[in-house]
Amino acid sequence: MREWQVERRIVELSRVRGDARSQRFRPQRDDRTRLKGEDILMASGIHAIAPADVALSVRDLSVSLPGGMERAYAVENISFDLKRGQILCIIGESGSGKSVTANAIMGLLPKVIRISSGAIHLDGINIVGLSPDKLRGLRGRVVSMIFQDPLSALNPLMTVGAQIEEVMAAHDVGTPKSRRSRAIDLLIEVGLPDPQLMYHQYPFRLSGGQRQRVMIAMALALEPAILIADEPTTALDVTTQAQILQLIRDIQRRKGMSVMFITHDFGVVAEIADYVVVMEKGRCVEQGSAEQVLKSPNHLYTRRLIAAVPHLTGKDRVPLQSADRVSILKVERLAKTYRSGSALFGKRRIVPAVNSVTFDLTPGRTLGVVGESGSGKSSLGRLLIKLMACDSGSIVFEGRDIARLSEAEFRSLRPKIQMIFQDPFASLNPRSTVGHILTVGPVAHGMPYSEACERARELLSHVGLDSGAFDRYPHEFSGGQRQRIGIARALMFKPKLLIADEAVSALDVSIQAQILNLLDQIQRETGVSMIFITHDLRVASQICDEIAVMHRGQIVERGPPSQIFLNPKSTYTRELVAAIPGEQHGSMPQDEGHVGHHKGGETL
Repeated sequence: MREWQVERRIVELSRVRGDARSQRFRPQRDDRTRLKGEDILMASGIHAIAPADVALSVRDLSVSLPGGMERAYAVENISFDLKRGQILCIIGESGSGKSVTANAIMGLLPKVIRISSGAIHLDGINIVGLSPDKLRGLRGRVVSMIFQDPLSALNPLMTVGAQIEEVMAAHDVGTPKSRRSRAIDLLIEVGLPDPQLMYHQYPFRLSGGQRQRVMIAMALALEPAILIADEPTTALDVTTQAQILQLIRDIQRRKGMSVMFITHDFGVVAEIADYVVVMEKGRCVEQGSAEQVLKSPNHLYTRRLIAAVPHLTGKDRVPLQSADRVSILKVERLAKTYRSGSALFGKRRIVPAVNSVTFDLTPGRTLGVVGESGSGKSSLGRLLIKLMACDSGSIVFEGRDIARLSEAEFRSLRPKIQMIFQDPFASLNPRSTVGHILTVGPVAHGMPYSEACERARELLSHVGLDSGAFDRYPHEFSGGQRQRIGIARALMFKPKLLIADEAVSALDVSIQAQILNLLDQIQRETGVSMIFITHDLRVASQICDEIAVMHRGQIVERGPPSQIFLNPKSTYTRELVAAIPGEQHGSMPQDEGHVGHHKGGETL
């Protein structure tokens, strides 16, 4: 295809996208008759490489990595087609090449990696080798992308409305008045409440689900034919995740769009996919219809990924033989209120983050705390470890009310209560070796340095890391390995209580299963008690003896997994269970070999 033909094809495709919009929203600079569908190809004299029903065709694509990496290619020789009106899911673990593939299609690869061979056809155009200006002409109009972390993808200094309008202005689409009207229409389309107010809001004032809806609105601004969604629901709770999945599916059906959905969760695949591509270490190891891949996977890697997906279970864990009936932790009427705003800038807002929470925990048992984002789970965890002070109530640990202790008085008890954080990279000092990270706390509390080093090496081995990990830095490890380091750090003090705050939510399902098994093993060996905070009910059902469901700062239901998941009494709990991806359609194979030891019950 010659240079002038490529340019003409891009312009004509852009006009076709403009036809999908209302008359007021068409580009103002060109009123010539627009061509549609196959007429474009005929008029331009360009013949599509891919069949007419294929919106995106990737052929023998390889993306090379810089020298010195553990492998030569981020993506190696992959091929697949995304048909018009189809939802294609690319699934694989971290490092499998999913996001690199998406960025290659968008022309957003970092400079250190490059496409070394292959072709990517968007509506008949091979975009490999196109100039940045020509790629910019296609982005937004022909293909658009939703990113995993909307908070980092959105400009914190611009209002929501301004950011949606900027997409249109960058392509010289519409007038300022029509762009504003279009932005409000998009906010309505993606289901945001009070779109006029939302138009003037800044991203930091929105919830995670609302920010993701804004990202979807921006992606839809120019009516692209192809939408790429890169892990758009990974960090969301189950109800918000279900809402976003439903929104994407509804938009895709209504507009006839093609969607490439990237995920590491086969539960999401079961909910949304028509076709599935499975990637491992940069290679495509299996692809086929969603039904075929889910029910009759051919490749061992695919079977392993499916087996690692946690499922709701109505089985209760067998209690530890040594479990003591005397509570190690007793919380009564615990409360914490956040206050925001001021008299100068409007009415002060009072949010009851934790509201009259009461529970107890016996040695060797795990209490799961589940709920949506904003339900008060993490605030409860911070109160229990005294990272913030409560307003009222008591936290009795080993017979002492630690809620009333000063920081100096609590210092001797702090080693007995340890926390495993959600983001292992952010919670590990990047400038310290793993050995220093593990030993600095115990040494500060009086443990001899030689003894601390010996225990650190023992724990690194115990959590599945080699002896060389002691002298390495956090950035040299994968996410799962960093979480193992976080667990080892928490165990350095031989704690009586572990608080795990979303400890596996950012991990692939296979790594997630390994960490859950490790925590279960540690608990059975040491008898440590655990508070396991999570928004994923499937994970909670695998490792918890008892589950407390939180909603708006209160525990609305509490009981063993068999009660919570098989016979929930609260309407809110039933809504949480119904929102879990892959559980309601019977499309996911059930695996009995998951975490922990259970008795009775059944797998949902």
